[in-house]
Amino acid sequence: MARIIAISSGKGGVGKTTLVANLSAALAQYGKSVVALDANLTTSNLALHLGMHLYPKTLHDVFERKAGIRDVTYMHKTGFKVIPADISFRKLRDVRSHEYIDVFYRLIEENDFILIDSPAGLGRDSLAAVEAADELITITNPELPAITDALKLSILANKYSTHNLGVVVNRIKRESHEVPIDHIEKMLGLPAIGKIPEDREVRKAIALKEPVVSYNPKSPAAQHIIALAANLIGEEYTPRMPWGLRLFGWLAR
Repeated sequence: MARIIAISSGKGGVGKTTLVANLSAALAQYGKSVVALDANLTTSNLALHLGMHLYPKTLHDVFERKAGIRDVTYMHKTGFKVIPADISFRKLRDVRSHEYIDVFYRLIEENDFILIDSPAGLGRDSLAAVEAADELITITNPELPAITDALKLSILANKYSTHNLGVVVNRIKRESHEVPIDHIEKMLGLPAIGKIPEDREVRKAIALKEPVVSYNPKSPAAQHIIALAANLIGEEYTPRMPWGLRLFGWLAR
């Protein structure tokens, strides 16, 4: 039976969709059956990240009872399934949590993971996706506004009894103004289950509409996402540091 995990953030622009795409690909590399579902019905981006935005049927059609769930499920070349949302304005709509639950019910038997790309923020559409999920991964940047909004999200997840697995701190640059990881853990009351460094290879992969874990699996960001995937399935994986960073670390001793 599938684990239904919402990946959500208190604010936009922290890398949520990128994490969903790459974590799905990484779990597929471990042999897991994964569905990445775009629940961001107003500003859908998951299909754009993956070069799958021109398919005729989307999640919107399921909610409008114009298609079945199999009609809108597409296989990505890296081995996971994608349920895209529509990118056009003509299909904007609000969705209640029970509508998501109905979709998940049709997917849980055949898959190991359902990863939900939740809408950013704390609006009704975002909270509907979080409420419908069994588990939550909170993603934030190491900056105070993003962390503050992530705290609000965690409080609301507790209200819905959605188990918060932990926080992924994304785009870490190790600059002096960034909030330290241990402080983020204390502020949110959550363990940092992922620490993803800033990595230009991610931007290159997005431009090519590929997950960075397949485009450049040795890149720092890819290594930490693979480690997060391993953590979710109870495997051990130590991210490999590029030789240039290893050399720099040795010289800096």
